[in-house]
Amino acid sequence: MSVRSHVGAAVAALLVLAAVPAKADGPDLIFKKTTVWKLLSPDAKLATFAIDDPEVEGVTCYFTTPEKGGWAGWAGLAEELSNVSLSCRQVGPIKFKRKLEQGEEAFSQRRSILFKRMQIVRGCDYKRNVLVYLVYTDKIIEGSPENSTSSVPIAPWGEATPPQKCSDYISG
Repeated sequence: MSVRSHVGAAVAALLVLAAVPAKADGPDLIFKKTTVWKLLSPDAKLATFAIDDPEVEGVTCYFTTPEKGGWAGWAGLAEELSNVSLSCRQVGPIKFKRKLEQGEEAFSQRRSILFKRMQIVRGCDYKRNVLVYLVYTDKIIEGSPENSTSSVPIAPWGEATPPQKCSDYISG
């Protein structure tokens, strides 16, 4: 492929990305750390984000994703790696906003321009009254075995009443 074709593809990709509206409830960037320094192009980094569970008040998940450096990474044309770490915590009283399904998606983010995305899904360990979160990436044709799991025991949070039971709100 010629340089002109690469430039044309990059411009087309940027126009497509610019036309996609930004999600208002996206993750909060906590910080980035350079992992591979590059002299004339953007560095490769690890980025740590926080996302509040949109359906379960009082739970925040923190995840770290690699960001490819170089000009292809900068332009959004490089397929990002599947490695993602996850840690979820109770940050307030837990309140379910609605009935949920076991394994329902809590958050999703594209990891390539077309086919790859990262997902955080949630479930309930009924026996122990614990929320369980799983992060993984998938592609249309083939997924990735890279994953990470985190759990949040549902505990009282400065309340005299007992905590809610996830089994009352997550079925499956």
